[in-house]
Amino acid sequence: MVVLTANERHALERLEARERHVRRGATLQRDKDRAAEMFILRKGMMMSSVLLDDGSRQILRFHFAGDMLAVSSLAYRAASETISALSDCVVCPFERPAFAAVITDHPRLAALIMVCDQIERAVLTDRLAVLGRTSAKARVAAILIDLRNRMRMLDRGITMSFTLGLTQEELGDATGLTAVHVNRMLRQLEDEGMIAREAGRVTFTDERALERAANFVDRYAGLDLAWLPAGR
Repeated sequence: MVVLTANERHALERLEARERHVRRGATLQRDKDRAAEMFILRKGMMMSSVLLDDGSRQILRFHFAGDMLAVSSLAYRAASETISALSDCVVCPFERPAFAAVITDHPRLAALIMVCDQIERAVLTDRLAVLGRTSAKARVAAILIDLRNRMRMLDRGITMSFTLGLTQEELGDATGLTAVHVNRMLRQLEDEGMIAREAGRVTFTDERALERAANFVDRYAGLDLAWLPAGR
């Protein structure tokens, strides 16, 4: 665990100085729009997605409070993904010069942001492998585990049971399946004793079996941060 200095905390607070409210279903950034801002998600749940030529949507990642959004704006003039709100959200927008100041004044924060970006890359690599090389059941199991683990980072009271908060169509767009196929796989996971569902909640009844079914790798475990520079 990295304990931030007071100056580092103040630097992050400056990035969150402004707030913007985004209603459920609204688009924060559209693919190919001018990339002018980045954001920190303060409250709510969002998703990144791309629209394919045939009109279908591929959800790339679900985002939770604390996530930095639209980081590709650092490298491109135009946005590379669409970011939409899955619930009522609060985001904190900031522009490149503000981020450049953090990098200049606080190298350890810059390094930590790079670490988070590499974790994200590893998770997306795992998802690519799941989408291309595993069964529909494995895809659905993997997305359930990922969502529960992300939620548990924000609320340690979440253990085996959590509110999903997504439609089967959204799960399908994240796994490359139809909503009907997602529903069939959820029922199969239930029938095999791995999960239970009731009133929008999912409970892991056999977590180890679910992890085996998903070929799950915990990319938040085994981190080596000993190399980080000292905080300022």
